[in-house]
Amino acid sequence: MSRRNITIMTPCYNEEDNVLNVYNQVRAVMATLADKYEYEHVFIDNSSRDNTVAILKWIAREDPNVKIIVNSRNFGHIRSPIHALFASRGECVISIVADLQDPPPMIVDMLREWENGAYCVLGIKRTSEEASLMFWLRKQYYKLAERLSSIETIQNYTGFGLYDRKVIELVRSFDDPYPYFRGMIAEIGLPTVRLLYDQPVRKFGITKNNWYTLYDIGMLGIINHSKVPLRLASFAGFAGAFVSFLVAIGYFIAKILFWSTFTVGIAPMLIGVFFVMSIVLVCLGIMGEYVGAIYTQLQHRPYAVELTRVNFETGFGTPRQEPVTLNGITSGNPLTVTAVAP
Repeated sequence: MSRRNITIMTPCYNEEDNVLNVYNQVRAVMATLADKYEYEHVFIDNSSRDNTVAILKWIAREDPNVKIIVNSRNFGHIRSPIHALFASRGECVISIVADLQDPPPMIVDMLREWENGAYCVLGIKRTSEEASLMFWLRKQYYKLAERLSSIETIQNYTGFGLYDRKVIELVRSFDDPYPYFRGMIAEIGLPTVRLLYDQPVRKFGITKNNWYTLYDIGMLGIINHSKVPLRLASFAGFAGAFVSFLVAIGYFIAKILFWSTFTVGIAPMLIGVFFVMSIVLVCLGIMGEYVGAIYTQLQHRPYAVELTRVNFETGFGTPRQEPVTLNGITSGNPLTVTAVAP
């Protein structure tokens, strides 16, 4: 019986403490499935400033199943993974992050569900060892996005999952230069299996996401699937005008009834002006997000520009049986890589 070809895809940026570890863990899982599958492990590096690329090239010399794409610069956390997704060649693609917060052993369960007919097998966070406040805020965002969206969204889903080749080609057909991948999967709506897991804490290195990147992807998830914010802005304008009219009528009646004693004063006027201006600024911000999305669509820039590729001339292969070691270390922190050639 012929073996099926699959792709493991891992985006990374400044992950020198993790890439060897994630490679060896994925390799160990695939070694248990060697009778059924050949595979390639595609790493796309977003122009790391540490030794990530050097370590990846060292691994690729030892294992031709490892393919590397090195971007010419940092193209961001939205565009770079999509570029690697479209560069993959497997019958299905499994996306797994470099920091090992996506458990590699779940690959076995995902492939089983795929063989049973699922087009997507998604990892859904049941719990997380990250800061409890951050996990709570994420859950509230998912609930808000669900209420605002015109489609059923997928809550507590980060992109970790398996995607059939048909799904990859459908995502490609969207032709979106700044894609919200999680929303695309919900939009496609093909048969999907959801697997619950408990997300471990990052052990090595620091997260590359900051408040801006989280805001960016959060806002992208809302504006890509909902017109509700625009409608709310219009509603706020009408509501503000109506309240202002009622207040004006009230002041007018009070002045007529208490002509000699009633004085308006400047404080209510200032409060009213600041209230109206705050509504105007919020509405402008909402409209600006939509205009910015349109502007990005019109630019239609490439997802990423490649500096180099490694091992893409080789095909799929059998998992290497023994782990790759670097300076006597198979995984974990620290790694001394001063002797590794770029």
